Amino acid sequence: MRKLSLFLSLFSLFLFNGLHGQAPEKWNSAKIYHEIQKLNFLGSVLYLAAHPDDENTRLITYLANYEKANTAYISLTRGDGGQNLIGKEQGVELGLIRTQELLAARMQDGAEQYFSTAYEFGFSKSAKEALAIWDHQKVLSDVVWVIRKFQPDIIITRFPGDARAGHGHHAASSIIAQEAYTAAADPKMFPEQFKYGVQPWKAKRILWNTFNFGSTNTTSENQIKEDVGVYNPLLGKSYGEIAAESRTMHKSQGFGSAKNRGSSIEYFKQLDKDSVKYLFENTSLQWDRFKGTEKFQEKLNSIIENFNSSKPYQSVSKLIELVKELNSIKNKDENFIHYQKIKLKEIEQLIIACSGIWAEASSPDYTVSSNSNVAITAQIINRSVINVSLEKITFLNNNDTVVNKIVNNNELLSIKHKEILSDKINFSNPYWLMKKPVEGLFFTNNLQLIGKPENDAALTVNFKIKIEDYSLTISRGVIHKTTDPVKGEIYRPVEILPCATLNFDEKFYLFDSSNSKKIKCHIKSNQDKLIGKLEIKTTGNWKAKISNPEINLVNKGDETSIEIEIFAGDGKEIMEATILTNEGNTCNKSIARINYDHIPSQFVLSDCKVYVQKIELKKELKPIAYIEGAGDDVPKCLEQIGYTITKLSDEQILNEDLSKYAAIVTGIRAYNTNNRLQVCYQKLMNYVNNGGNLIVQYNTNNRIGPLLAKIGPYPFSISRERVTDEKSPVNFLVPEHPILNYPNKISTSDFENWIQERGIYFANELDSNYVSILEMNDSGESKNKGSLITAKYGKGNFVYTGLSFFRELPAGVPGAYRLFVNLISLPQNK
Repeated sequence: MRKLSLFLSLFSLFLFNGLHGQAPEKWNSAKIYHEIQKLNFLGSVLYLAAHPDDENTRLITYLANYEKANTAYISLTRGDGGQNLIGKEQGVELGLIRTQELLAARMQDGAEQYFSTAYEFGFSKSAKEALAIWDHQKVLSDVVWVIRKFQPDIIITRFPGDARAGHGHHAASSIIAQEAYTAAADPKMFPEQFKYGVQPWKAKRILWNTFNFGSTNTTSENQIKEDVGVYNPLLGKSYGEIAAESRTMHKSQGFGSAKNRGSSIEYFKQLDKDSVKYLFENTSLQWDRFKGTEKFQEKLNSIIENFNSSKPYQSVSKLIELVKELNSIKNKDENFIHYQKIKLKEIEQLIIACSGIWAEASSPDYTVSSNSNVAITAQIINRSVINVSLEKITFLNNNDTVVNKIVNNNELLSIKHKEILSDKINFSNPYWLMKKPVEGLFFTNNLQLIGKPENDAALTVNFKIKIEDYSLTISRGVIHKTTDPVKGEIYRPVEILPCATLNFDEKFYLFDSSNSKKIKCHIKSNQDKLIGKLEIKTTGNWKAKISNPEINLVNKGDETSIEIEIFAGDGKEIMEATILTNEGNTCNKSIARINYDHIPSQFVLSDCKVYVQKIELKKELKPIAYIEGAGDDVPKCLEQIGYTITKLSDEQILNEDLSKYAAIVTGIRAYNTNNRLQVCYQKLMNYVNNGGNLIVQYNTNNRIGPLLAKIGPYPFSISRERVTDEKSPVNFLVPEHPILNYPNKISTSDFENWIQERGIYFANELDSNYVSILEMNDSGESKNKGSLITAKYGKGNFVYTGLSFFRELPAGVPGAYRLFVNLISLPQNK
């Protein structure tokens, strides 16, 4: 066997480029050799947990790269209900970010990614509650479907099904895993799945990947053990180092990880009656498990033994022989047919990679709409001495362009094409967001989408090529490329959008003392010649007036803003915007865009609806300052009710006269994310002492979010305690306190219609100078007094609150506004 010394200088290119998910994979000799070796392993492992970031990346990396097993992670949720350390996105938008972060992590560690339709509704303290809200049977069906498609030999769950799991979602994921392990093999369970080509599937075993987290150690020496800290000289990295790169992709959770080197033992407890000493014991993992594969095995061994790292194209002829041999084997064993399909695809990819073929389809614009012209440039290049010809290209509407051209070595072949996009094509909205999710579930009526992490490419071009005497097809999603002067070449997917998108200034509009308000609707055309008018529909006794509703946008990409006057009615109602075009079409979709460097650009389309609400609110409109943290919309919400907000930089805190502000509010996790606040501590305490109000919203105190500074004038700690039931009763501990009386009289009705939770990361271990204002608890738990604490300090007041104002204010909860205004308005101490 040839020494593969060249690989050591190439190891950094082994993994996919995770910065821009649509960029073509870069296969070097190390990657090719790894994938050739993988052809010889027929094992598969499915790892299951509740959320993005729950997966054990060390183990997944080890299984995918050392064992070379087909490895996948199924996260029951997309992380929609969590917190966001890098921006303001919450809910489904945060779920989109965390979905892409998981895909970026898998690009690092080499595994596949799946999801169920469970929606993360927020923290849950019991598996019973989680399974009830998710719809136990529906999520079980999703996981059974994935098992039957993926056909794992081993299923591994991250958590146990009890309190040791940490919370309800974790425990529920284990319960689902164990039930699905049995149900997937039972033909009586979910038989409707069989008409889509799957069959009952019995995994060999199910295991719990035990752990030692904090004070909970569930490992023991009589469990199965695997050392996953192996060093791979081919890659120049240990699997712990690769795992850290994978883990670090969970940036919205603040999971940047150090690279571990050296031995790292993982432990496994068996959850079925099987008794083995290592993961794949008693599992046939080679081709000899199937009859008639002897010649195939012989040819494969020869390819592995004779692979030439400097001339990978020398393996092309033998790989073509290998794929023909595998195709010729007539074995009706369902498991053989499963692996035959998988390995045929893998061999074809290897043929392409060894031939040095690169293919791409791009468009000059990243948005298109139905019935519009789409320009596509299809390019292909052969970077080897292998004989390659391009037979034909199939474009969007199955339009074939017969080419029959030789693709010469290192000569780029480009073909330009234009066609009109079908008017029946769907918008490229994430498939799980095509319909509004119910409380605990996303909805799709297409079973074959279940489990998929994201949409297939909106537009696809197929290259039919012949390599030597073997024909195959390369599919490429149509992308848009730009060159950034700093970041270089950037890829993004082409998006299919409606004729126009409409966005209001805000996500909701609040009215208190005023009876009317002028707002704007911003319109962007996604086609040439958008002519029509804007219509506004209101409900209840709310009214809207548009002085000039006419729209006349000449070019695609043109924008305009139309002013609307809203006349307040009663309560909370919906206002909806629609464009009626002269051609008789309607456009009524808003677009929310998500752009971060570590994931591909994302967007969500939704109906252009906005809540309008009249609330009773007393306030004194004095200047307010805001110190930003991890990102929230509280400043915008305060501006909605008339406050002028100044966002303070660290330099302004230290150098400006803060006494001009009636209150200073810190954003969520400000003390976790801004290490300069420790320098600002004394200046902020002086501000309070001289008569100011400092309101600190929640921070965490753990590895992910260590406190970097003192917070209050007197000692207190931040716990992990929370109240997850948004309907939990709230008791007033100090009914006469100004927080509950001025300028708004707070009653229990002000805690109605809260969303997702009451609060998180409550205070504890309070100094005697602090006063607890509220008391609340989840069912079956003791009363907690740490959701809202305050202390007098000199002439001013300090407040720490774990109440989820960052969720409640953007949701337009009237009581949350009334209470927050009271915090801002605390009177000076005499």
